[in-house]
Amino acid sequence: MNDSNTPKDGNFAAWVDEKAEELKFALGEKFPVPPTELHSPSVHVETGKQKLEEVLLEHEEPTPEFLEELAALEHAPPLSEEELARQALEAGGDDGDSSTPE
Repeated sequence: MNDSNTPKDGNFAAWVDEKAEELKFALGEKFPVPPTELHSPSVHVETGKQKLEEVLLEHEEPTPEFLEELAALEHAPPLSEEELARQALEAGGDDGDSSTPE
């Protein structure tokens, strides 16, 4: 059972890596991943809003829209205790259910 493409010089590991990459490419062509599954929490969709984590942790260049929003937040008045309590009651917590606030 000899494959004519098998390396003769004993570099089997490199040959296996090459074949694995070819297989990944072929499978990617046959079964493309839908764009919604490519979304990551740390990587914003190009049409979405830039996040603070992306600027600070991933060293992205802040967009003008991001800088405007940041400036607006810096100059906004602090929230009252009532507003903070209202937002806490509306938040669904870990389970996302707003009827059971955390």
